[in-house]
Amino acid sequence: MFAVNQLSVYFGERVLFDAVSFFVSDKDKIGLTGKNGAGKSTMLKIIAGINNPTKGDINIPKDTVVGYLPQEMVHNEGNTILVEASLAFEEINVLERKIEECTKQLGERTDYESDEYMQIIEDLNHHNDRLTMLGGVTKEEQVERVLKGLGFVDADMDRTMSEFSGGWKMRVELAKILLQSPDILLLDEPTNHLDLESIAWLESFLVNHSGSILLISHDRAFLDNITNRTIEISNGKVYDYKFSYSKYIVHRQGEVEIQLQAYKNQQKMIAETEILINKFRAKKNKAAFAQSLIKKLDKLDRIVVDQMDTSGINISFPPAPRSGKLAVELHDLEKYYDEKHIFSDIELMLPAGEKIALVGKNGAGKTTLLKILAENEPHNGEFKIGHNISIGYFAQNQADTLDTSKTVFETIDDEAVGDIRKKVRGILGGFLFGGEDIEKRVSVLSGGEKTRLALCKLLLTPHNLLILDEPTNHLDLKSKEVLKNALIKYDGTMIVVSHDRDFLSGLTQTIYEVQKTGLKQFIGDIYDFLKEKQANSIALFEKTEKTKSEKKQNASSNKRSYIEEKEYKKSVRKLEKKISRCEKEIEKLEERVGELDEIIAVMDYDDKANAEKTLGEYATAKERIDTLMSEWEKAEEELTILG
Repeated sequence: MFAVNQLSVYFGERVLFDAVSFFVSDKDKIGLTGKNGAGKSTMLKIIAGINNPTKGDINIPKDTVVGYLPQEMVHNEGNTILVEASLAFEEINVLERKIEECTKQLGERTDYESDEYMQIIEDLNHHNDRLTMLGGVTKEEQVERVLKGLGFVDADMDRTMSEFSGGWKMRVELAKILLQSPDILLLDEPTNHLDLESIAWLESFLVNHSGSILLISHDRAFLDNITNRTIEISNGKVYDYKFSYSKYIVHRQGEVEIQLQAYKNQQKMIAETEILINKFRAKKNKAAFAQSLIKKLDKLDRIVVDQMDTSGINISFPPAPRSGKLAVELHDLEKYYDEKHIFSDIELMLPAGEKIALVGKNGAGKTTLLKILAENEPHNGEFKIGHNISIGYFAQNQADTLDTSKTVFETIDDEAVGDIRKKVRGILGGFLFGGEDIEKRVSVLSGGEKTRLALCKLLLTPHNLLILDEPTNHLDLKSKEVLKNALIKYDGTMIVVSHDRDFLSGLTQTIYEVQKTGLKQFIGDIYDFLKEKQANSIALFEKTEKTKSEKKQNASSNKRSYIEEKEYKKSVRKLEKKISRCEKEIEKLEERVGELDEIIAVMDYDDKANAEKTLGEYATAKERIDTLMSEWEKAEEELTILG
């Protein structure tokens, strides 16, 4: 499909890539991994033709369509979603403008016999022929079909982009890519700002995509479900494996261990040879032998150990100040934007020290509720903050609120008060800002570096109530795990919104689903919540509820013959048994997957046999769940048809 040839990128003396090469076929679904700042996003931008390398090139066949979804998108907020999605047809839009211009000129000119007039007619015919070939005449129909496939309805088509949440805006961007029918998909953190339902939909789409995919994601489950190959960017090099992420980690560590042992053996041989050389160099009868040993060392292919990047942030939240027994109290809370109803009847009494997660579809009001709790948003109803409660708020766009003109050091030093100012450099070092990095301007930081800096600011003041809205966006896998462990050890109250199942699992004791009519409580972690829904995604739960509703509404009133009724009931029982069997098996497998997630999180990868066995069981369980879900959906559809 395409090749990266001897690609190098230098920023002053800093080497991002050093003559790296790899080939991508049309069946490859690749997870591009590496720590924040390693160059993953830069690599995608170069392949997309947005950035240029210092050296080397990208060989992409002519007429290959590349679809690129950046990490940070700029939306045309005033456009309707129909207009915004139509921007995918760039060539068609240009042709329509040319046709309009040609038509205008023909209407204004009177030199009917001139060469210029005939050329305009020829151009007009050419543009119309090209437009027909590209399917421009059905453009609006195509756009509506794709948008509806992504969950939009007729009433949404004329709504502006500004009316939608981040997850729905992401779907519009995906629609633009789908309408291009890309041969190559380049996706930079596509799950950021998506809810669990959206992630499930995106996983399904990417698994079935016929072209090649290069995917950057810090969601381990997402990577494992989609990719069949992993490319790590580390220390200016690439490491390429035909495995999904979890299996890659095991093999990469094993390879480095073997390489290290070979290096030690070679160094021992070199040391012993040098002893012999020094011993026989001065002896006439052994001088020739000594020279042969010297030549042998000169020709030796020296082993260089590929050091795995083991750097990671070091987060420890300050002890929470003492507070009253109740952290937050909400009664009859409701929120409207003008006449738009977000939610109402919100009731919550949160004891101090509890840790809860808020889940729900994009647009359900999770972020709005957090803004109210952080005292940043007007509302109706009763809202009380407990005695001596100090709130630390991390907004979904917290990284974007940083002053880009400041340096990393200035950003923290200007916020630090009292004795903690003496520890600023040490705190920054714990967030991987060391040496010259602290003098970087915020404007040049990557998305992950900005998120780390924003989290660093949160630690400057002790808080006993943390309100966190998608705190893992842009964080790499290692940093995300460190943050999770720090939050588990945190002794205050916490309210968190996250779309990351692995991050939430084991972090909170209670889940609250945000609905228009209030909060629905679930005791347990995210996997308890999903099992309660009898599925591994919210999307499947919603489909179940919709199907049940439709079955009640569409109950057939037609009378059947005795034989027909007997066969009908037999078919229904058979399908109901199949559905029940699938649901029970999915529930058991989800429970096991949850257990394996906890095991993998603390697994000793030095024990390769056990690690491979565990990861193998994990992959098998996930595949079986996918199969059962397909069987479940098919049976539900057949049951619905039967009425």
